[in-house]
Amino acid sequence: MKNTNSQKLRLGLFVITGTVLFIVGVYLIGQRQNMFKKTFTISAYFQNVNGLQNGNNVRYSGIDIGTVKDITMINDSTIKVEMSIDEKIITHIKKNAIATIGSDGLVGNMILNIVPGNGHSDIISNGDTIESYSKIGADDILSTLSVSSENAAILTSDLLKITTAMLKGKGTVGLLLNDTIMAQDLKQSVTNLKLASRSATNTINELNTIISSLKTNDETVLGMLMNDTITGEKLKNIVGHLETSSIEIENVLSNINATVEDFNSSDEGAYNYILKDTSLVNSLKTTLKNINEGTDKFNQNMEALKHNFLTRGYFRKLERQEKREAKKEND
Repeated sequence: MKNTNSQKLRLGLFVITGTVLFIVGVYLIGQRQNMFKKTFTISAYFQNVNGLQNGNNVRYSGIDIGTVKDITMINDSTIKVEMSIDEKIITHIKKNAIATIGSDGLVGNMILNIVPGNGHSDIISNGDTIESYSKIGADDILSTLSVSSENAAILTSDLLKITTAMLKGKGTVGLLLNDTIMAQDLKQSVTNLKLASRSATNTINELNTIISSLKTNDETVLGMLMNDTITGEKLKNIVGHLETSSIEIENVLSNINATVEDFNSSDEGAYNYILKDTSLVNSLKTTLKNINEGTDKFNQNMEALKHNFLTRGYFRKLERQEKREAKKEND
């Protein structure tokens, strides 16, 4: 009977201890899963959750604030993730916060990070949906690296073909690499270009020196014209006068041309009469001929009078008088 009671007592202690351990375990697990805290639910949509599971931690600024409550496949490219967040954190999360999926270390469990958004926004409330950002996963990186490796292999193969063709002298580059004559010509061309460039530089320097000298030297004509404002004003006046004179000369020439045109076009006037009336010209010629003949005869008569005995004394008297006047002027 005593053994029976002892056994019953041990059994009761075992049951009580097991019950207590079960309750403590449930409490610890529930505490970890926010089963005994006041929570609110928010959600975000992703294209790929990268192995995220229910119960994974949700972090905000590096602090565990909740767990992943549910993951639902909406369609072939959209996955809805519901998060159970501690109510105490609600005052710190705003509606412009962004959810992103990451890992807890290099090989750790997947977690869902919530990062604050930029700018001002209202405090998030129960049932809200926040924006999400999908990072490039390891598979995507490996896929990209694979494509890059394939492209690099193709590029290397093409480069090998090109270099082989160049070494064989194919193509323009290969011809340039293997043709020594053309290389010498190019070398000579480069040398000539260097000489031409050097000559051009020297010429430009000389021109700069000449221009500087002209700007600063007032003794030269061009320097004086460039730097002496008084001379410049004088030249300006001279040019103005030349322009005025040119206009006046042009007007005079126009008047002369008009007059000549009138002479040529009009049948009246002494000029046209003299030039065009041949009878008048013949009369003038006859008159001049008669005058010359009359003058000659007059000279002959005068010479005859000098030798006539009646007038010869008179002419001799005039000769003596002229000689006396000439002698007085010489004295």
